Amino acid sequence: MSKKTNALRRLDARKVQYETVEYQYDAEDLSVEHIAAENGLPLERIFKTLVAKGDKNGVAVAVVPGHKNLGFKALAQASGNKKMTLVPVKEIQSLTGYIRGGCSPIGMKKDYPVYLDTSALAYDVIYVNAGQRGLLVGLSPEALQQVTGAVVGEIAE
Repeated sequence: MSKKTNALRRLDARKVQYETVEYQYDAEDLSVEHIAAENGLPLERIFKTLVAKGDKNGVAVAVVPGHKNLGFKALAQASGNKKMTLVPVKEIQSLTGYIRGGCSPIGMKKDYPVYLDTSALAYDVIYVNAGQRGLLVGLSPEALQQVTGAVVGEIAE
């Protein structure tokens, strides 16, 4: 297995049960559909981590099913902002400590508020990025909530 990422170290420190899934990172195709097909994982259980910025409360992290889009209005409402925009790719690493395609909601440089789409709760295990390109971590949505302090809401569309 590859080196421990900040996300995995954070899970270990909290004694959270998880599994890791390594996959072939493809810079040409970052789609969750591609990752699901390559690894035989159910598409609706792979969640992407999006870093957004609100006009009032700054950075917020959204965790949504990979085959859906982030509902900016819903995230703005949940996070107490009027408007939300995605953080420019060039700012992701300085804000989170992670690079695009390797951004985990767990173990960021700062503890930003995390918002998890309600659909995650339908599954016993969901997959999120483990903090590096080509590595997913599978864990229960409740464990993700516990470790990140995530607020659950309908933020995907």
